[in-house]
Amino acid sequence: MELNREAPNFKAQSQQGEICLSALRGQYVVLYFYPRDNTSGCTTEAQEFRDAKQDFADANAVILGVSRDSLKSHQGFSEKQELNFALLSDEDEAICLAYDVMKMKNMYGKQARGVERSTFLIDPEGKVVALWRKVRVKEHVQEVLTTLNAQ
Repeated sequence: MELNREAPNFKAQSQQGEICLSALRGQYVVLYFYPRDNTSGCTTEAQEFRDAKQDFADANAVILGVSRDSLKSHQGFSEKQELNFALLSDEDEAICLAYDVMKMKNMYGKQARGVERSTFLIDPEGKVVALWRKVRVKEHVQEVLTTLNAQ
């Protein structure tokens, strides 16, 4: 995935219904990939996006979270954290593969294939205008918002 390239289109189910990327043309899309619902880093990241949602909306941006978790898992996570944005279920890894976020990671001394925490900022024409790989949660949401506001 490179900057200023067309973002791969997708259609997926979320706890808020079906989402199609191409249907969101005309606004910015913050597409963030995270490893797993209800883990500490993923919960913190979701809470920070939740708390900043109005700032993103004011900048004409929609937030979409993506993980390999089931819709049932997303529903529970969303309700528990009072999330105000869609979480896409990518159980078959189609979106993760299209955005090249499936990586080998070291977990407790063992190699495991998993989602590399990543965020893509997609402009109203559908092009990737910013991306973050190997995201560290602390201050990430603010960094994305700052980048968005500079567009």
